[in-house]
Parts: sequence; structure tokens; C-alpha cells
Amino acid sequence: MEDLRAAALTATPGARLPSVRDLMARHRAGPQTVQRAISRLAEEGLVEPRPGRGTFAAAPPPAPEGDGAAAPDLGWQALALGEAVADAGDLYAHLRATPAGALGMSTGYPDASLQPTGLLAQAMARAARRPGAWEKIPTEGVEGLRAWFAAEAGGHFRAHDVVVTPGAQAGLATVMRVLPAPGAPVLIESPGYLGAIAAIRLAGRRPVPVPADEDGVRPDHLAAAFEATGARVFIAQPLYANPSGAVLAPGRREAVLDAVREAGAFLVEDDYARDLTLEGDPPAPLAADDPDGHVVYLRSLSKSAAPGMRVAAIAARGAAGARLRAARVVDDFFVAGPLQEAALDVVSSPAWRRHRRQAAAVLRERRDVLVAAIRRHVPGARVDLVPRGGFALWVALPDGVDDAAVAAAAAARGVIVSPGRLWFPAEPPGAYLRLSYASAPAPDLERGARLLGEVVTTLAG
Repeated sequence: MEDLRAAALTATPGARLPSVRDLMARHRAGPQTVQRAISRLAEEGLVEPRPGRGTFAAAPPPAPEGDGAAAPDLGWQALALGEAVADAGDLYAHLRATPAGALGMSTGYPDASLQPTGLLAQAMARAARRPGAWEKIPTEGVEGLRAWFAAEAGGHFRAHDVVVTPGAQAGLATVMRVLPAPGAPVLIESPGYLGAIAAIRLAGRRPVPVPADEDGVRPDHLAAAFEATGARVFIAQPLYANPSGAVLAPGRREAVLDAVREAGAFLVEDDYARDLTLEGDPPAPLAADDPDGHVVYLRSLSKSAAPGMRVAAIAARGAAGARLRAARVVDDFFVAGPLQEAALDVVSSPAWRRHRRQAAAVLRERRDVLVAAIRRHVPGARVDLVPRGGFALWVALPDGVDDAAVAAAAAARGVIVSPGRLWFPAEPPGAYLRLSYASAPAPDLERGARLLGEVVTTLAG
């Protein structure tokens, strides 16, 4: 970052600065590292990123008013803050809005055309007008909404086992602070959800990868990881895992639960995509097969409704549930009542079921277009699993092609994709891209795949 800072300070305002690719080669850094540096310097007003064109030196800030006024000295913060915590820059970059004029194929949410904005607006208006809507509510959440989440988990939970959270990521952060001991290992599928990896690290815990394939996590590797590490927490997405799209195979379900029981551990089931089933009927949550409180269940509405619907829930029984509910009270007191009431209104409405059917039809079309386009336009790339739900496609790149270099070159041409290495808690076994088919209409996905093919062809040559 200091190299780019020096270049920005000495360049003429408006001058083009070194490209992302040049900075990657010069410093042997990944695209996310370089993009974070550019973003920080942009926040300082030193550079001006222009999507599809490059990074340019910004005009210098106005001089401080008054004679002899000194620039602010923020260096004292280094001593006050002490040792840095784990870096969440990869997650921050993943959540950043797509630059104007660029095609975003890395986002974690369906685009606006797939959001039931009319239904949400009506529900929010009714909730906001209810008598007492803006008063304090129970800290655990609205009773009816908690009962809905409990029922969705499959039968062993009741409303009193559930606490409402402002989105699934908040729930993940709480779970990682409360269940594993400080510094403890936490097992996670590999590849695994980027947000979960970040939550583990920021809580001061250690992510330990457990290999997964097209049928989900490998029970034999899971049992071996529990024995080798002494871990007491395993986090998984058994349904349409992000990024791979895998569903835990029926023959593995009991073996996975047996490994968790044998270790005296918790399985955190992140059921983020149950409302995004595209084909057939999804299997029941693992929580439905757990009578003894090993499964902690996490469910969100943000992906299936809209990013602004920051409503999710954690369900857990026994002492674990009590500790999680206590932690959430300290963090937030409670999630806004009108938002919870609106969420309950939405999921209770027949229009919600219609929305899910309509969204699934659009997502199926986009998925199929993107799969065909990748196979047609990207030489040597493989799509080993066509997901039956969720919103992401996991693409294996040809041997010798670097995923970070592909992401950087694509970004320079206005297409934003996620390099696969970010989704592994340790060294990746190969080069992958995670592509969202929920974020753009089919013609744009076709165009994005064609451009990726050009980039891969250039880098492979």
C-alpha cells in the first residue's frame, strides 16, 4: 500500500497509477489484497478508482485552514490498539457494491428483480402502523417469528429455543464467540463459506479444513479431524453449500451426526438456502435428526427476500442455547420490532410461496445459461456439479491458470468474480472461481462468461 501511496502523492492529479495486475506482480500479492489497498487509499482521498479504466491519482485535499495548521497525526492509534486482529478484508471486499458500469458475478444476494419489494413494502407498512410497534419487545424476538423458525428446523426446537438476530452473519459471529473456547480449533467444510471463515478468525478461533466433495463433507475425514484436533465445533452447510453447491448425501447424514456425537461436539447447521431450492424437494435439516442438542441451527431470510431484510435466527437447546441468547442480548438488546413483524407477515403470506416459485424459475434459467456459457466459452474449465439450489456456481479452472490473476484481469475489464482461494480455510487444492448466477440477467451472464473465456485463454497462453 505504501508503494501505491507514494505513487499517488507524487503523481499529477488525474495521472494513471500502476494497474492491479502490475501491483500484484510487483509485490506478489493477490487481487483482494491489492483491491483493499486501493480502497483504503480511496477512502483517504489519495486515489480515484474508475471501474474498467484503472486507478488514478486524486486531487490533493485542501490545505488546513489557518497559518501553521498541522495535518492530523493518527499514529498514536497503533499503540492504543495493540496487535491487529484477523483481517476481514476479503469478506469486506466480497460485500462491496459492484462498481457502476461493471458486471457483478461475485455477490451473495439475488439482484433487485428477484426481490419481492412490493410484498416487503406492504408488510413493513402494516408492521410500522401496529399499536406499540416501536416499543420494546422481548429480547429473544417476536414470539410468532421464533415459532416459525423453530418449526422450519424440523421438530425438536420450540419458540423458546430461538433467538432472532440481525442477519445470519451476526448469528455466526455470536456462535463463534460463545461455543468454542478462545483459541480453540473450529472444523469447517473445505471449501467453505467465506463469512464463516472470517467469523472464526475474528473471534480468535482457528479454522481447520475438513475435505468435502460433491456429496458434502466426508464423514471419515470429519471423525479424523475431531480426533486429531480435539475440536468441539463443526460448521457446515449441508444444503446447497456455498460455494460448491453440494448437498450432504443421504448415506452420509447419520455418519456425520455420529461423528459429532462421538466427539461430544456441536454441529452448527447454516441452512442459508432452504428458500432457494430450484429443483425437487430439499431434505430435512440435520437438526430434525438430532434429539440431544448437538445441532445448533441457523436460518436467514436475507438471501431469499432481500439484503435489507436483516432477520435471521439461532436455535439451540440446553446450556448452549442459554449462552447464545445471553450473548445476543448483550450485543443488540433486540432486533427492531417492526422488522420482525414484517418478516413474520411475509413468510406467513401465500404471496411468499408464489415469490419463491417465481424466483426459482428465474434462477434455474440463469443457472443453466451460465453453466452452458462456461462450458462453451471458457476452455479447459469444468463445472463438476450443477447445483439444485442456492445461487452460486463453482468452476474449476484449467491447470496452470491462477484464479487470482483471472479475477484481477476480469475486474480490469469490468467483470467482478470471486477467486476460489478465498473460500478455503487453508491452501487450496486447485484454482477455482465462484460465480453468482443470481446477480444479473441471463444475457449479462453469457457476456461475462465470454469475457472470462478470453481472460483464461490469454493467461493460459
